Amino acid sequence: MNNFTFEARHRSILLGGIVLGLICLALTFFTDDALHTRFWTNYLHNASFFTGVSFMAMFILSAFLIAQAGWYTYFKRVWEAQSLFMIVGLVLMLPVVAGVWLGWHHLYHWADAAEVAKDEILQHKSSFINPVWYTIASVGVVGFWWFMARRFRGLSLKEDNNPSINFGEHRKQITLAAIFLPVAGFTSALVIWQWIMSIDAHWYSTLFAWYSAVSWFITTLCFTVLILIFLKGRGYYPKMNTSHLHDLGKYVFAFSIFWTYLWFDQFMLIWYGNVGEETVYFQTRRDEFPLLFFGNLIVNFLLPFFILMRNDTKRKLGSMAFVCIVLIFGHWIDFFLAIKPGAMHTAHEALHHGHHAAEHAADHAHDAAHGAEHAASMIAGVHYPGLLELGTGIGFMCLFLFVVFSNLSRVPLIAKNDPYMEESEHHHIEPPYSETF
Repeated sequence: MNNFTFEARHRSILLGGIVLGLICLALTFFTDDALHTRFWTNYLHNASFFTGVSFMAMFILSAFLIAQAGWYTYFKRVWEAQSLFMIVGLVLMLPVVAGVWLGWHHLYHWADAAEVAKDEILQHKSSFINPVWYTIASVGVVGFWWFMARRFRGLSLKEDNNPSINFGEHRKQITLAAIFLPVAGFTSALVIWQWIMSIDAHWYSTLFAWYSAVSWFITTLCFTVLILIFLKGRGYYPKMNTSHLHDLGKYVFAFSIFWTYLWFDQFMLIWYGNVGEETVYFQTRRDEFPLLFFGNLIVNFLLPFFILMRNDTKRKLGSMAFVCIVLIFGHWIDFFLAIKPGAMHTAHEALHHGHHAAEHAADHAHDAAHGAEHAASMIAGVHYPGLLELGTGIGFMCLFLFVVFSNLSRVPLIAKNDPYMEESEHHHIEPPYSETF
């Protein structure tokens, strides 16, 4: 079968997950503090995470096109479908952008002009960390990514209907990839700095953009594996074999090690330099979020390392599915840990200043008591994900998968006229010989 049917029951399941996410967001908003910080951090966490996963699908396609790889061609439509989620990601980020301009949230310390005026560090960074650049990153850059993804998809479909002896459409895709890759490298750093690193506005790291991008990269590969297992189990991609799965497993294994290298490198250099503006980032997370800080390494490094180290494990559906599910959750937690501490600190400072502006001591006492009670009740949404965070994450994931499967159902699953299709259909690694799964 070369045409995917998005069945009604699968639509219903994913729509149910989306509704669950909306309910959790609504509950978070109406049970949150006066600044709705838990709501906005949950929203930014998931919107940025899944938009980045979509971007990485486009990045992977471009890298393999430039490398003239052939093994992935049989299922490249899955990455094309994932990349088209970026327009949804752009729309999802619009409320956050509006909130920066209109003061709807206190996610970013630099968005408060009064705070910038009395903060020398923020003044030095204000030429880059400001609402204008944030809007450029969220709308201009993501819009460009989506435009390029649409161009890739268009050329790929045109190739289906226009076989050419000189592979003209494929050459255009390679040219487009050569343009996109270097631009993507720089703009992804811009987006990550604006969306996530600027939450801790006094902090800086030259490795953080790489670190976050690799987290997106691994998550994209994991979603790819799970989607392919799902499709294969329903009779699609009959020529897909264990060698395809093995190669995807090798990338998951290798980049999990690379992610760990970046994690350790960033931590070691900042620890060794012992600069206050840098060390506070890790000190806060180590002291106040120890469960997530140390669990991050266990989930995102030790588990995939020991499970995927064996060559045959990368060919087993159960092992690959388990590792990929764990890693998706683990890197989702990684973004939670990157966003929550800084944003919560900014909101706390805003509330603290508001309390000091109050005129009556009784009001101060009431606010302090309320704040203490709120902190105790909201710990599940601050120091580790609570049920509302998990429900919101499931909702965004279901939205992502709904968009991906909808895009898969609109076009043939196999790009029949791609010049590397025959190589991909007969892809095998020795030993052992490839088997269908």
